[in-house]
Amino acid sequence: MAKAFDLYQHVTDSIIASIESGTPAWRKPWTGDKGGAPFPLRSNGEPYSGINVLMLWLAADAKGYRAPFWFTYRQAKEAGWQVRKGETCATVVKYGTFEREDEATGEDRRIPYLKSYSVFNAEQIEGLAPEYYGTPAEAARDLGTEADPALDAFFAATGAEIRTSDDPRAYYDPAADHIHMPPIATFHDAAGYYGTLAHEACHWTGHGTRLDRFARFTDRKAYAFEELIAEIGNCMVCAQLGLTPDFGQSGAYIKSWLRALNCVSACKTDPLGGVIGVQF
Repeated sequence: MAKAFDLYQHVTDSIIASIESGTPAWRKPWTGDKGGAPFPLRSNGEPYSGINVLMLWLAADAKGYRAPFWFTYRQAKEAGWQVRKGETCATVVKYGTFEREDEATGEDRRIPYLKSYSVFNAEQIEGLAPEYYGTPAEAARDLGTEADPALDAFFAATGAEIRTSDDPRAYYDPAADHIHMPPIATFHDAAGYYGTLAHEACHWTGHGTRLDRFARFTDRKAYAFEELIAEIGNCMVCAQLGLTPDFGQSGAYIKSWLRALNCVSACKTDPLGGVIGVQF
């Protein structure tokens, strides 16, 4: 079961790394990106499910892959293709059960197991047909979304330094103590822009010169807790400003972080951690 414990730590770390990079792969209400694949598919075209979807989204986002297909090394080799030398794999998992006789009762009981294996994106493999590859990264588009002067005034009054550039990421940089936002014109609507800004502004309040929350970032659970603060705060700020929060998206986002909070402690007592099969 030691391997299962390491696997859950890997999932938790991957989620947090995606947040730390600026924009999680599953949450972005604006156009333009640095990469990232569509819904991940197995070599035979079947879609992945559960935690594997999130893990492969994160892997694709980190490397900028646009191809949806993933192969094991053996699958690529048997098809006459070749994984390029030096390429690093992504991790996916398989959950199943097997039967074992209970020595005390003599009855069969199902024992769960969790197995990890390595896969490579189509973009890491030579010799594939063109249809296995993805589309180029999406360029930012000017959708004509306009700023709201009253909402701009509200966020300006907080005193937060808000920087805007063509970098397609939204984030708060605690070291430099500023918020970065993509241009509002690249957002699908103004609510998405100000909701995202509210999330980052809630992070901004945790700086050492304000509420000093970041001092508790001594472990991964503390970081996950900060994400819950920011997203719940986003919903409250939006409600106060008369914006309708995206409760569906926020609910999924909060749920993923609750899983991250419980991931390490849960798998110490439950090797499955209650995570496999969950759609984030």
